[in-house]
Amino acid sequence: MGNESRMTRSGWVVRLTGAAVAVATVSGCTGLGGYSNESLFPDDITSVRLEMFDNRSFRRGVEYELSDALAKRIEAETPYKIVSSKDRADSVISGQLLSISESALTIDREVAEPLEKEVVLTAVVNWKNLNTGQLMINNKTVTAAASYSEFQSQDFTYASARAANKLAQKIVEFMENNW
Repeated sequence: MGNESRMTRSGWVVRLTGAAVAVATVSGCTGLGGYSNESLFPDDITSVRLEMFDNRSFRRGVEYELSDALAKRIEAETPYKIVSSKDRADSVISGQLLSISESALTIDREVAEPLEKEVVLTAVVNWKNLNTGQLMINNKTVTAAASYSEFQSQDFTYASARAANKLAQKIVEFMENNW
C-alpha cells in the first residue's frame, strides 16, 4: 500500500507538470509568435543627435561625463550612429541632470568619518523622432548610483563617472522597443 501511494503521488506530479508546460506553451510562445529576429530598437531611426545634458545641480562637469558615456553606449549597443548635425539626424536625445547627491553609506564609529560614500544621479530624458515628431521617451526620470571609498583611493569623480555610465546604460535600455 505504501508503494502504491508513492506512485500515485509521483504520477500526479508528472501530470501536473505536463499540464503546466502545455499551458505555458499555448499562452506564452504561441501567443507571442515565438522567437523573433527583429531589432530591439525602432527600425525607422538610423542616427541620433545627442544634445549636451543641462545640469541643474551645483556640481559641474558630471553632465559631460553623462553625455560622453551615453554617446559611447549608443554607438556600442544600438544600431544608431551619433551625428552632430541636427539636419542629418533622424532623432534627438536631450535631458537635464536634475540632481547629484552624495551621502555616507558607512561611518567609522571611533572617528565619525565616512568609510564609504554613495553618489546618486537623477536625470530627465527625452528622445524625439525628428521624422515623425513623435516623443519616444517623454520626460522619463532615470536614477543611478555608485559608491566609493577614500580608503581604496577612490573619490567623488570616480563614483560620479561610474554613476553616469550606469545612467547611460539605463537610458539606452529605455530606447528599446516596448514588448
